[in-house]
Amino acid sequence: MSDIQRVAAAIKAAERILVITGAGLSADSGLPTYRGLGGLYNGVTEEGLPIEEALSGPMLRRNPALCWKYLAQLGRACLGARPNAGHEAIAQLQQLKPECWVLTQNIDGYHRQAGSPPERLIEIHGELSPLFCQSCGAESSDLVRHLAGEMPPKCHDCGGILRPPVVLFEEMLPEQAIDSLYAELRKGFDAVISVGTTASFPYIIEPVIRTRHAGGFTVEINPALTDLSPVVDVHLRGKALDVLQGLLSHISGD
Repeated sequence: MSDIQRVAAAIKAAERILVITGAGLSADSGLPTYRGLGGLYNGVTEEGLPIEEALSGPMLRRNPALCWKYLAQLGRACLGARPNAGHEAIAQLQQLKPECWVLTQNIDGYHRQAGSPPERLIEIHGELSPLFCQSCGAESSDLVRHLAGEMPPKCHDCGGILRPPVVLFEEMLPEQAIDSLYAELRKGFDAVISVGTTASFPYIIEPVIRTRHAGGFTVEINPALTDLSPVVDVHLRGKALDVLQGLLSHISGD
């Protein structure tokens, strides 16, 4: 039995499944990977700052125009691309498996666009829209217009600085998303699939470790080896959209 057949059999037998996705999944749509903001700027902005500093909460407060310069580049990239066959395969898996959840680090909204049910989608780093005013709280859903205008975008009501509901570097994760994740983790998962992530955050690694220790099946889909690779049952090397399509065809084809 090949690795992909073994993984397909385990997923087919599983009821509760967690799919963890990172920037490698959206890279197949043409987006830069998240560390790949480092890829875009070689890790350093035109101003000579680490990209993590430019896209941080403190920078948004201290120099909103600079932070928004790079937020806008990221936003335009997200709006300029579309979900790919990998996102669609995950959404189809969720249709086949009513207890299949998605935990994503991506802020591009592609899982929703591809058809993943919002009630089983945990966007741990938030999303790009709607923008909201940091002064009065008013929301603005016209992201396209704001990205085409002057930076930073201003509130129509009070003139305050707008921001997206994303988690910037040095900011806390959204409490509701963390609560949802750990509520589901307490119920346990039969299988965890890590897709296109370097797995550098504890809340990404922990579901894999806990599921493996509890006797569940764990798999990583990534073109390269990561810190998670030695921990999982199977590492499937390849592009996310190719491997996910192949997996789905094995699961739904019988």
